[in-house]
Amino acid sequence: MGMWAFAALAAMALAGTALATNYSLWVNGRGGGGVAGNYADFTYWGPSSTAAGVNKKAVNWDGYNHISDQNYLVRNALDCYCTGSNWCYIAAHSAGDLMIGYTLAMYGGSSRTITNATPNSSGVCSASGAGTQTGWNIKWVDIAAGAAGGSELADLGDWALSEPLVSDLKTTTARAMYDHSNTRAKWFYMYAGASGTLYSAVLPGQDDEAVAYHSSGGVSGSSGAAFCNPSDWFCNDLTLGTAANEGGRAKWGYHSVKFRDDNEAYNHYTNGNWAGVVSLVRSDMVNNAR
Repeated sequence: MGMWAFAALAAMALAGTALATNYSLWVNGRGGGGVAGNYADFTYWGPSSTAAGVNKKAVNWDGYNHISDQNYLVRNALDCYCTGSNWCYIAAHSAGDLMIGYTLAMYGGSSRTITNATPNSSGVCSASGAGTQTGWNIKWVDIAAGAAGGSELADLGDWALSEPLVSDLKTTTARAMYDHSNTRAKWFYMYAGASGTLYSAVLPGQDDEAVAYHSSGGVSGSSGAAFCNPSDWFCNDLTLGTAANEGGRAKWGYHSVKFRDDNEAYNHYTNGNWAGVVSLVRSDMVNNAR
């Protein structure tokens, strides 16, 4: 090979390396707020100027319709930013946990087109010409106040029964929707809040006013149960990490409790300013999603 041809190949290799990019994708929960397909709209979370991980993108869905009906929006985002040489860190809140878990279990083994990471106005990226790959390039997933285990507020009608999403969030429905342990070997790090008082008679064990520890802690099983902080002697403890909980109930596969709210200081709500349990996930994304 001539010197110039070798130099050209080397330059191309370096260019390919330079194009590799990491992104931080934020998947909203119930209520929505951001414009679907607009990855710069952080209305659901708080000010868009707030740091939230490298190259942050808002994966907006309406937070109202069924998970299955809105899931294409999440797949569009993953196809855009998590294929080819690009990698993603994922953060999700509340029903966003159900959404990303469903995405990986149902589509994480499918063939995906490698794209150019340049979305059109609908949030769809074009093929880069590099072919296809299986699933997406995801480093790990942070979950704030996860609702993939459902909520008793959906079971008992405390939320509007006309919302299609609320029917998905019933505890038995959410837990049967897909194999929660099939994360395609991507780790889900759970952040569970316990500053709940309003619905303490409805939500079992410790809760953040919307979901109980059985859901936010990634506890397995076909239905919810009561789990608490170690200071509560009348309830089985939600354990940290991947260990089975007190009483023997295991966590879903590839789920680890990163934060348990022993001081009962964090509730479910972002309050339009990255607040509640989301503040903890945002801090982790800033420090580790690089």
